[in-house]
Order: sequence, then structure tokens, then C-alpha cells
Amino acid sequence: MMTKPIHTRTSVCPYDCPDACGLILTIEGDQLQRVEGMKDHSFTRGTLCQKMQHYERTVHHRERLTTPLRRIGPKGSGQFKPITWDEALKEIAQQFQHCIHTYGSESIMPYSYAGTMGILQKSAGDPLFAILGATRQDKGICSPAKRYGWASLMGNTLGSRPQDIQYSDCVVLWSLNAVATDVHVLHDVTIARQRGAKLWVIDTYYTETTKLADEVIIIRPGTDGAFALGVAYVLVEEGLVHEEFIHQYVQGYEGFRDTVISQYPPWKVAQITGVPEERIIQFARAYGQAMAPFIRLGSGLSRYGNGANTVRCVVALPALVGAYLHTGGGLLSSASGSQFVGGKRVSWERFQVKETRLNPMIHLGPMLTEADKPPIKALYVYSSNPAVTSPDQTVVRKGLAREDLFTVVHERFMTDTAKYADIVLPATTSVEHNDIYNSYGHYTIGCGYQAIPPVGESRSNWDTICSIARTMGIDDPVFAMSELEMIEDIVRHAPISREVQDRILAGELVEMDLSSTYKLEFGTPSGKIELYNPLEREPYPVYREAHGDTAEFFLINGADPRILDSSFCEIQEDTPKMVARMHPDDAQRKGVWHSEFVRMYNERGSLRIALVIDDAVPKGTIVSSGVWWQSQSHDSEYTMNVLTASRSTDYGWGSTFYDVKVHVESCD
Repeated sequence: MMTKPIHTRTSVCPYDCPDACGLILTIEGDQLQRVEGMKDHSFTRGTLCQKMQHYERTVHHRERLTTPLRRIGPKGSGQFKPITWDEALKEIAQQFQHCIHTYGSESIMPYSYAGTMGILQKSAGDPLFAILGATRQDKGICSPAKRYGWASLMGNTLGSRPQDIQYSDCVVLWSLNAVATDVHVLHDVTIARQRGAKLWVIDTYYTETTKLADEVIIIRPGTDGAFALGVAYVLVEEGLVHEEFIHQYVQGYEGFRDTVISQYPPWKVAQITGVPEERIIQFARAYGQAMAPFIRLGSGLSRYGNGANTVRCVVALPALVGAYLHTGGGLLSSASGSQFVGGKRVSWERFQVKETRLNPMIHLGPMLTEADKPPIKALYVYSSNPAVTSPDQTVVRKGLAREDLFTVVHERFMTDTAKYADIVLPATTSVEHNDIYNSYGHYTIGCGYQAIPPVGESRSNWDTICSIARTMGIDDPVFAMSELEMIEDIVRHAPISREVQDRILAGELVEMDLSSTYKLEFGTPSGKIELYNPLEREPYPVYREAHGDTAEFFLINGADPRILDSSFCEIQEDTPKMVARMHPDDAQRKGVWHSEFVRMYNERGSLRIALVIDDAVPKGTIVSSGVWWQSQSHDSEYTMNVLTASRSTDYGWGSTFYDVKVHVESCD
């Protein structure tokens, strides 16, 4: 018996995480045997989170979809029969053409997000749907308000390198549970602490990350903006602002100081945030007296009705103290790898033939149930699982259940969304196709080339979109290009040197070379940090109250280290995973007990869930974690997003997943 050859190759983790880890794949024949971290990666340094340590379990899972399927039962029942690719493509083409001729091209809507972060596969559908003139999706559900808040003050300025944290003397992890969502930054934090830095963690409840901190501040949900303004007040009053930096690099300081900061003395901020006045002052002094303070900003604080302004308030702090002047100082909200290698070559704008309506991702439910002129008659879903991940789940599922809605889902597994499809297409994993990856957590860019043949009859996003286009008779030459040709086209058009392009295409993971003065190169119209932005409806950063509800408890559904959004649920057993955590005093007051089933409800829906009594949760707050599949819920119908709303943030059309309140009662 011949032994199958074993070899290794490099790749990149494809999932929606800032770390974009470098991978070493061990391949035996047509099988992925093992996944390890790449030790010489400049940021991830050879370690992997628990989710990716056994990626082979996902790739070769017994429940992978391996053939196209056609629905034969009611929508949502998961009843399908196998069909051929030719049959599936013909039906999709016919249905799309029928919709265009009968209702107009905007009756077709794609829905995708970050099931893969590869530049090509993530945006694979944009060329086709732009050419068709379909309803356009505004791609942003996790953190568009965060991006907006940063850009309002900083324009397209590069975020600080995460490795610079090593040289900081005051590290702040703000609204970031790094243990669950950004684990590799803790390496740099550890080095900084060994050199004498203090670690501050600011969050709405105690997490695994708060256990690592020197100082912890627990803040009332949705009030981070007020806290930042209270800190700014102390910086001004105690002479801790950097006047020279402000004079040279900041626009609008005096107006911001006089009209906004002056309204938030610490005693007032304490009433808003629940943080004692003396702790606000203590943090402000620690931050303002540091030579090189560094804020690593998470996304949670932006998922409230005031999210964009909250980010604006926080981003103002390093401008006040001149943090960007020193190595180790600054703020990282999101790295800007797309400025080096981005997706313009596969973008909607490149292929757009006409202006069409733009639909925010958070409004999927209303679009499917209320839109007219024209109504949505065809939905194409890839790299996303909106039946679980979208807000206002009741309305989303009502829309997906429409018998007059033709739905195609391109997926690796029979997800909650796939069960509502008319046609299900089997999708590849990242080791079965080709792509190129940048990162929103660091500045390393590299390719992940196909390592094994597609499992079964699965096809990549790009191959599938090209097949649909050809079946519809669309002759744009882009649809004749292979994945490798597209990747080379993307890289060759990137504003980087030919030598760096060659290294990337050769499979090397390359850290972009930032200029020595990059932190002082502000990509705004004025060339300065714009505390005053004349283009904004509210020119200065301000604190606004979150949307708020009338129910009793804040509900925060944070990250679970076992899964990422709804990915990796496939390698968790189909047993209930969701729990609600409540402070002991609240539980006693409500007459509910540990391990009891409770009902959480508000005006949008109701959810049956197991209760855990936990004093790490502040009074007045319920904490859960993870976006789980229906099969992993205690509830017979719904998961956590039945309780969330499709309301938008103040700017950026961001989600308000954390701007939720619920009532709690016993199920017994």
C-alpha cells in the first residue's frame, strides 16, 4: 500500500477576526491533517485561538454540504433533494431573469458579509449584482459606526501598529475582550507590562480579559462617550493636554473644550456612567501623565444608538495628550490594510451600470417584508447566516419564509438560513480555494492558495458567481478570469512596490512598511485631527443617550471564545450552548435560581434560556455570549437576536446589538 505524500504550505486564517493569523497547513493526499500557527508571522507569532486549532474538523466534517440541493418541503424545514450543478445554475438564471423582466432588476438582492475575509471571495458577488442592477447591500453590520467615528476625526489616517503597544507605558483595552476576540494583542500587552506599563481594561462587565488587568473600570452600557468626555475634562482642568501638539496637529480644540468638554465634570459623568468620580480622575491622570498611552479600541461600545459619537469622543483623547508623538502611543481602532491591497478590482463601483437603492444590512427584515417599488423577489446569500446573525430575528425569518421569495444560499453547512433556501449550493472552505487577505488588526498581507481539492462538488464564491454570470449570458471578461488571475490583478493594481507585489504573489506573508512618521500623517482635508469637522451634522464629538428601551435589564450578548459570529457552531455538539448570566442580587429580587430556565422578553420577542448566577455581571445587566444555531438553543424557535432591534446607530448605519433591554421571569 502506497503512503500518501505529506507536505506543508502556508496560508491565512479567513475568519472575521482582526488577527488574520498566519497558518501552516499539513496536507496528506487530499486531506487537511493539521493546522498550526506560523511562528515567523510578525503579529500572531505561531499561536492560534482555540477555534482554528482544529480547522480540519470543519473542512472534513461529516455534515459538509457536497452537492447542490433543491427544496422539497416547507421553507425552514430543511427538506431538500440533490440536483446537479447544471440544474441549479439553470434555475437560478431563469429566476433572476424572470425577476428582472417582471419586477425590475432591483427586485434581486444579494446578502453577504464576512464569512470569509479574503478580498476576492468576500466581494465575489459584487461584479455580477452590480452589472445586473440589483438592490445594493451596505456591507456593515458589526462596526460601521466605529469606522465612521474614526473617520470623522481622522479621515483615512492609518491606525497605530498593534506591536507598538510593547513600548507603551499605559495600555488601555477599551470595550475589547481580547481573550475572546483579539488574543494576539495580549503578547504585546504582556511585554509592555514587563517593561513597567499598567494595563487598564474598560468594559461593561467582568470578562476573562479583566482578570489580566492592573486596573478595571466597569461602565454602564452605552455611556462610554460620557466617560471619555469626563476624562477630557480632567485633562483640561489639570493641565495635562499637550498644547504644542494641539497647536500643530489638531483642528477645533478650543471650541471642543468650551462647548462640549466643559459640560462634563467628573461628578456629572459619575452619575451617567456609574463610575465613581475618583476613578474617573484616577484614570484621567494615569492616561494624561503617561508618555506614550495606547488605546486598543474594541467594537462593543459602537453598537448602541450613540455608537459613532461615542467613538468620536474616545478618539479625541490621544489628540488631547499628543499620544501620537511617541513610539508606543496612539490608538488602534482598525488597521488599514486595505489602503495597501484592497478590493477595488472586484468592487461594486467598478462594475456598476446604474444607481440602485442601497439597503443597510440591519434592515434585512424590513426589506424582505415591507419593501415595494419593487419588492424583493430574489435573495442570494453567501458568506453569511442572517437567520441567526441579523437583528430583529422574528421579522427576518418572516421574510425568509415567504413562498414568493426565491432564495439561494451558498454555504458549507445546512445553517438556519440554508433551511429557508429554494436552492442550496455547496461552498468551499478557505483551504479549497485561492484568495488574498489583508487585516483590520495589523498590517500583514498575504495569499492563501488552494491546498486540497474541493470537498465533494463544492465551489468557491468566485467560481459560483462566474458560473451564474455565464449561464445568464453575461459576457463581461471578468467572469472568464480564474481566481489566480483575479488575485494577480488585485495585487498588480495595489499601490505597493513591484518587489512587494512579487513577494505576496509568491506566497509570502508581508508586513507593510509604514513610514517613520505615519502616525503624524493625518488623512483629513485639513491635514490635522479634526475635533471640529465642518462636514458633520454635529461638528464636535458629543455624548448622546443610547436608544434605550423601557424594559428592566440591559442585555449584552458578547463574544464566545468557542465560536465566531455563527461560524464554528458545526464543531460544537447540537446541545444548548446559550446561557444568560445575572448578578445574584438581581436573581434573588426576581425570584429566579441558578440553572433554572427563564424567559427573557421585550416588545420584539421572547427567548427561553438557562440562567447562570454570576457576580461578574453588574446589577441591572444580563450577559450572554455567542451567536448560536437554533439546534444549540434551549428555545424551540429562536436565538438571541429575536430580542435585538433593526434600529441604526447615530451615523454609519451600524447595528445596535447592545442597545437592548429585556424583562426576565421564571419559566416554571
